[in-house]
Amino acid sequence: MPTRRSSHKRSVRSGRERERDPAQVELPLDPLQQQIHEVLSAELGATVSLQPEVLAPKEVPAVLPEPSTALPEEPAPLMPVRRLQNYAYCPRLFYYQWVENLFEENADTVEGSAAHRQTDKPSALPEDPKELELPEGARLRSLQLESETLGLVGKIDVCEGTGDGIEVIDHKKGSARRGENGERVAKEYDAVQVAAYALLLREQGQTVSAASIYYTSDRRRVPVPLTDELLAGVLRLRDEARAVAASAKCPPPLRDDPRCLYCSAYPICLPNESAFWAAPSTKPPELKEAPRPPGDDGELLVVQKPGCTVGQRGGEFVVSEKGKDLQKFPRNQVRAIYLYGAVQLTAQAAQSCLEDGIDVGYFSPAGRFLGLLRGLPTSGVDARLGQYRMFGEWGIRLKIAREVVRAKIHNQRVMLMRNGDAPDQTLRRLADLRELTEKAGDLDTLRGVEGTAAALYFEHFATMLSARAGMDFSFTERNRRPPRDPLNALLSQGYSILSKELTGVCHAVGLDPFLGFYHQPRYGRPALALDLMEEFRPLIADSVALSLLNRGELTTNHFSISASGCFLREEGRKIFWEAWFRRLDSEVTHPQFGYAMSYRRMLEVQARQLWRYVRGEAERYFGFTTR
Repeated sequence: MPTRRSSHKRSVRSGRERERDPAQVELPLDPLQQQIHEVLSAELGATVSLQPEVLAPKEVPAVLPEPSTALPEEPAPLMPVRRLQNYAYCPRLFYYQWVENLFEENADTVEGSAAHRQTDKPSALPEDPKELELPEGARLRSLQLESETLGLVGKIDVCEGTGDGIEVIDHKKGSARRGENGERVAKEYDAVQVAAYALLLREQGQTVSAASIYYTSDRRRVPVPLTDELLAGVLRLRDEARAVAASAKCPPPLRDDPRCLYCSAYPICLPNESAFWAAPSTKPPELKEAPRPPGDDGELLVVQKPGCTVGQRGGEFVVSEKGKDLQKFPRNQVRAIYLYGAVQLTAQAAQSCLEDGIDVGYFSPAGRFLGLLRGLPTSGVDARLGQYRMFGEWGIRLKIAREVVRAKIHNQRVMLMRNGDAPDQTLRRLADLRELTEKAGDLDTLRGVEGTAAALYFEHFATMLSARAGMDFSFTERNRRPPRDPLNALLSQGYSILSKELTGVCHAVGLDPFLGFYHQPRYGRPALALDLMEEFRPLIADSVALSLLNRGELTTNHFSISASGCFLREEGRKIFWEAWFRRLDSEVTHPQFGYAMSYRRMLEVQARQLWRYVRGEAERYFGFTTR
């Protein structure tokens, strides 16, 4: 049976322990150094000098060379032809995928991958591509080529021998566009891609006689004439794309362009929303539909039974206990795994989660969020640099913090108006405090405003309990660490999970979750996630807690109360998770754009907005508020 040690942990937290204990002082190094030298002198039979001259270098140049201030330029990486095609389609898409390595799958990209399934099986190739010879009708699949001269690298789907040379064929999903006379014509950006492949082949000394695009929906090839104008245009676009990448400035979004509707990066780009955030003085665009979510419809696997193991077998995650399988879940349908207490995750399952971008959240048996396992973060270099820069600007930090607190107080007031029976005087006072956030001159003053509003809110929190729930569950004040009554236990559980959700969202969009603007950064504290969490506390965590008690879904038997605090039992946590999922999946109206989306998606949209702001693409940050 494992034992729990009460002594201080030997870890990298030593710095934190020293900071926490002001009585701890530095070691007396001078007497210690003297003692060391005395011991050495006695051992060596001679006095060891403490003077620095004994460590002087043997030779010192009379004149030191001037250090070079100019760093050698790093050669630009070869640009994939696929990214050049992205640039022809949309420079903003190119920047996201080539410069920032941000890529989102959607139904179109999955269908496109399926269209390449046959061509992705590479053929045998001679060691020297210049010796490549294809008889008429012969085919070579998945030919990888690169050229330092052109600065391009790419994989050609199919090379087919003709009587005059090689025909380059690229497979695309969908249909060709129609010309003036109804004939099928290759799309401009697709023509750029196949023409770039032709240039790569010619660079290898091959004769390219023709090029075409095979559109899977049409089930036929569409020829692409390799004119001098097209080939020159490819090189011009290459130079433009290089300049955009070197500028370190993301191009603006397209406006009212139908291409956006089919773009996989739409959930990242948010073109219409971004245009408004960049110039909020304009009227918000009229958007009838919310942007498509980036595949957040997967299942959440929660395992809380002690002794269970989550493994991976074939294409499934398997939950087992003492070697006996309990449940199986398709790997491609799981978006996150939450583990409570003594639950194991095998190395194979962990690797699968890292490969597929499946977050693994670790919680204590009582529900306290401990940490997160996830793969390498998205690039987000521009956002992180902007975030670190803005953290040093007190005016910008205060501006963001004001909006976060304003939105939180607004939503607390809405909760009391909708569900409680707070006096009009209290509601007016909360409205005054909400407006007072704009006048706070520093973060300490703002914290005072927030604290006053929170005291008023929780003073009347019990009025949101139904008569039946009020008899079984009393609430007098907010308490924590540990919570001492069931309602506070539910609030703490909700806040812990919400902080985990937003920590993952910050990672996903390319922000540093540990560097906030309102909450002070501390060891292991996701300060930015806590910033974003403030405006959603009342609407998600508080709402879940109240609904569970008002509906009678939880009773006092679902809680364990002891000297160490009040916590949900295993059965109670199952009921809590069901209510949590219901709330995150429920839809809410966006305050600026008017469309409805789930709370889960709204968390990401708010993080995307802040991502825009720290990158310098938005004029201000708008906190989320409801009516």
